[in-house]
Amino acid sequence: MTPPPAVLTVLTTVDSAESAEALARGAVEARLAACAQVSGPVTSVYHWQGAVETAREWQVLLKTTEAVYPALEAHLKAAHDYDTPEIIATPVVRGSAAYLEWVAAETAAR
Repeated sequence: MTPPPAVLTVLTTVDSAESAEALARGAVEARLAACAQVSGPVTSVYHWQGAVETAREWQVLLKTTEAVYPALEAHLKAAHDYDTPEIIATPVVRGSAAYLEWVAAETAAR
């Protein structure tokens, strides 16, 4: 039995609930992600251009495969409002076989 393709969770943040939902919906509609969850607001504290900043943001967590990741990253960069958007991919090291297969099937249908 062949194992399902490597699945990733991809995290990004944006400055509004509307932007988060649009980013999530666009990635799912393009089949670059099988699904996405939006959560927030969260408080982010970070260095930017020599100063410590605090911002209210919304997180978008997307599920995709290793093979589709480059296209998802390109989509997020193009659709994002930030100059340097946070785009972090983390491998899923374990998960329900049925769920991982579903993620692979949903992103392969593009």
